Order: sequence, then structure tokens, then C-alpha cells
Amino acid sequence: MTNEKRIAEKLLTIKAVSLNPTEPFIWASGMKSPIYCDNRITMSYPAVRREIANGLAALIKQHYPAVEVIAGTATAGIPHAAWVAELLDLPMVYIRGKAKDHGKGNQIEGRLTKNQKIVVIEDLISTGGSVIEAAQAATNEGADVLGVAAIFTYELPQGIRNFTNQNISLKTLTNYSTLIDVALEKGYIDASEVTLLKDWKKDPQHWSIN
Repeated sequence: MTNEKRIAEKLLTIKAVSLNPTEPFIWASGMKSPIYCDNRITMSYPAVRREIANGLAALIKQHYPAVEVIAGTATAGIPHAAWVAELLDLPMVYIRGKAKDHGKGNQIEGRLTKNQKIVVIEDLISTGGSVIEAAQAATNEGADVLGVAAIFTYELPQGIRNFTNQNISLKTLTNYSTLIDVALEKGYIDASEVTLLKDWKKDPQHWSIN
């Protein structure tokens, strides 16, 4: 079993990811979706979070070997960034969604100096908006953002375009396509539901179960 499939299976097993193509979930944006992913649940499973941390560390060593600082997005990326920074014996910072409105008004917590090479860790990629903003905040502070490392991506066309347009590298441990394959193999879904799941990824804004 590939590492992508193994991580996807773990996310399904602990119910960090739920699939329901016939009774879709409603996201905060109002969009209907056959999938709901909450990778915060991985914090409660030491073996799973350890495998994720090891996987992210290996991914970073392979694709971003010059990294000097690990950055986590607030809030979901923070614990994973901490575990990865520990494994790689590197400094860590975290990046808020916006600067504080009190104290020093920091958006980045921890010590980040000009020209330091960083990798930003996120738990989940949909359109990529929040992590791209975090990367931009780090760039504004003078950091050299090598790329983004995440646990899972929905592989949405808008997200792919956003990373391409911003010229930001993205590497993930697993993805939506792999998850569907594993879910079918393990009996979480049946063959009749696969088409619905694949259609959503192609055009989530206009997706329908009818």
C-alpha cells in the first residue's frame, strides 16, 4: 500500500473524513459537498498523528531540503507544525489569519528573520485561500516561502488555479482521488456512488445528486 493510500485509510478509519454522496454535507459557504474533512480529529490519535508528522517531515526533506523554519497556520496547522519542527529539529512559528489588534500587533508568532526559508504547514486544502494568505504574510515579513505542505487536498480546480497563479508549490500526503479509491476498496462507499463523488470534484459549485 502506498503512503497516500495508507494515510487516506487512517483518515477514514478515525472518521476524520466522512463521505455521504446521497445526503451531502453543507459547508459554511453554503456549498453542498459529499465529503466532510476534519483533520483536527487526528490530534486525538497518537499513532495517526505520528504517522502524519513523519510523513510531512519526509515530504519536506524530499521537496524542500533547504528549509530553515517550519510555519503552521492558525489554528489547525499549529500542532502538526510543532510535531514536524520537533522531528526536523527546526525552529517553528505560526501565522494568524490577521494581525492582533493589541500588543505588538503580530500576525506571525515566534521568531522569523529576513530571508529565512520556510515551509508552511496546513491540515486541509480546499481553495487554498487561507494558507496562501499565510504564505503572503510570511513573504511580507521578508521570509522566503519554499512551499506548502498539507495532510489532504480536495483537488478542487479553483484551489489548483490559486496555487498556480500565486506560484506557490503545494505537496500533500494524500488527496481526494486516492481517498475515493481507498473508500471503495474498504467498503465505505459502493461503485454506484463513485461517479457522484468524482463529479463533485470537477465542478463543486454546480454539483447535484439528481
